[in-house]
Amino acid sequence: MSENETLVEQAAWTVDDAVSHYMIDRWGGGYFHVDAEGRVVVAPLQEAGGTIPVIDVLREALDQGLHTPLVIRFQDLLRHRVVAINEAFARAIAESNFQGRYRGVFPIKVNQLREVVEEILDAGLPYHMGVEVGSKPEVFAGLAIHSDADSLIICNGYKDAAYIRVALIGRKLGKKVILVAEKLSEVREIVRVASEMGVQPWIGIRVRLVSKGSGLWATSGGENAKFGLSTSEILQAIDIMRGAGMEDALKLVHFHIGSQITDIMTIKRAVREAARYYAKLRKLGHSLEYLDVGGGLAVDYDGSRSTFHSSMNYTIAEYARDIVYNVADICDEEGVPHPNLVSESGRALVAHHSVLVVEAFGSIEKTPVQRPILNSRDHKLIDELEYIQSHLSSRNLNESWHDLRELKERAQNRFELGLLELDVKARIENLFWEIAEEIQKIASKLDPEEVPEEIATLSTELADQHICNFSVFQSLLDHWALGQLFPITPIHRLDREPTLESTLVDITCDSDGKVSKFIDLADVKTTLRLHELDDQPYYLGIFLTGAYQDIMGDLHNLFGRVNEVHVFLDEDEDSGWYVEETIPGNTIAEVLRLTQYDTNELARRMKVQIDAAIKGDRLKPNEGMRLLADYERGMSDHTYMTEDRRS
Repeated sequence: MSENETLVEQAAWTVDDAVSHYMIDRWGGGYFHVDAEGRVVVAPLQEAGGTIPVIDVLREALDQGLHTPLVIRFQDLLRHRVVAINEAFARAIAESNFQGRYRGVFPIKVNQLREVVEEILDAGLPYHMGVEVGSKPEVFAGLAIHSDADSLIICNGYKDAAYIRVALIGRKLGKKVILVAEKLSEVREIVRVASEMGVQPWIGIRVRLVSKGSGLWATSGGENAKFGLSTSEILQAIDIMRGAGMEDALKLVHFHIGSQITDIMTIKRAVREAARYYAKLRKLGHSLEYLDVGGGLAVDYDGSRSTFHSSMNYTIAEYARDIVYNVADICDEEGVPHPNLVSESGRALVAHHSVLVVEAFGSIEKTPVQRPILNSRDHKLIDELEYIQSHLSSRNLNESWHDLRELKERAQNRFELGLLELDVKARIENLFWEIAEEIQKIASKLDPEEVPEEIATLSTELADQHICNFSVFQSLLDHWALGQLFPITPIHRLDREPTLESTLVDITCDSDGKVSKFIDLADVKTTLRLHELDDQPYYLGIFLTGAYQDIMGDLHNLFGRVNEVHVFLDEDEDSGWYVEETIPGNTIAEVLRLTQYDTNELARRMKVQIDAAIKGDRLKPNEGMRLLADYERGMSDHTYMTEDRRS
């Protein structure tokens, strides 16, 4: 291609092409866009507020001494999600003339970070939004952080006496704390501890529905679920409460069929089944007040708006309307009052507000742009490869590919027998990938129906690898463990066409430390189109990471928590926004202490070794002391690569 043709091709690429290619308009939900300069921008309030270029936030963080990987939290976006979900239920209740109220709770297991929980509760104060807890540490946190007497604290998870006792402190304080029984023995323990403390408990019963979820978390529901009571156990639980004189303690029916429910039909079936339990119990004379539909409100990570596990085929508005309508329908049919509705929508609240920014600082290329000049000697195999290259056409693609693979195998066999020198082997390998790339380019212009499967998958084999300064195990655990997809895109340079099909590899020493599955409208892509690296930093954004990823990180290779900044919109600022808080990631010393290393003892041991080296004349005293100082000073470094670079 001539220089003029190259310029024409580059000029044809626009930011609209970038938006379409990375599907930002589909998964962005009105929060993420690309500006005229090719930068990803965030609109935390959608059309009601300003936009923030992600690259500008990164530059501000770099100026403040932080490094990538960096989590950026857009706190106004978090608040917008709280309002959106609560208003969706408010509209649905008004439209249906529903007689109950909506009381959402945030399940803090989704993101237990104090700043996140506090922001949600503050934004949810007009809606009396509460919290859901599922463990002893969570109930301690939830009880203290909760301050609105009209909002709920839903206590899920398995409970011992200590858990129950702490929760009942909340009842003593007049809080609306509901202990949800996951098994029959918990009902006995709740009434026993409540009797000892002299307090009337509020008890919920988790129903084990026949209805099941779908996707990656389908086993959370159904008759073989880990949690919940069967129908006969529910009746036994009522007898236990009646026997303790606490029949009026039963306040709530609860169910949960799993996280990330992609199909609205699954939700409808489960809601109707649970509403029937509520109605039947009301008809038995129990003064139930609440029906808790659990979590499951999904996030459209891939923008496909489908039932694929990383998507959803409904909107928040449809979700709220279907819950309200179906509960009302069952209750009206049974002739019982409408309950107050509770939902535990954590993922849908927090996923969008958090972006992980990583730097791609190197690449591994199968077919590098600048090929090395190899003075390889003449060889029959090289001649045969060059013949294939010179006679390549759309008519002989399959045959050429087979011949190419056979020649590569012959070359490898000769090398293993000592019959092939390194310069010849290097030339053969380069030619192999050059020709494979040419075959793939020709195939890409053909009708897909005419391309053999083994050639159709060539793009994956030819993909480059962008080496990124982060740990998949720490920051994208759900991707590694479950195959959860996250939208990934460059946060700048989107006014220029990306030309490399690539995958991402992290800096851990584990072959699983990679991202090789990417969102796609029809399926899952095995490569992501990225730009060639140059002497300027290149940054990628991994979006919708606010649910679970922040808290579930694994210290593989002792890579710790990453740096973090919190951003707010502010019209009085020249930029329209400001960084409200920075939180440094773990230092080397901190992660070592987490794994039972005493850093003072480590330094002492190093000093002993350096002293021995000085006595043995392997080091001079000054040099030894400098080395020891470097070692001790290094303990305060970030666990990730910290090359001092500026964009």
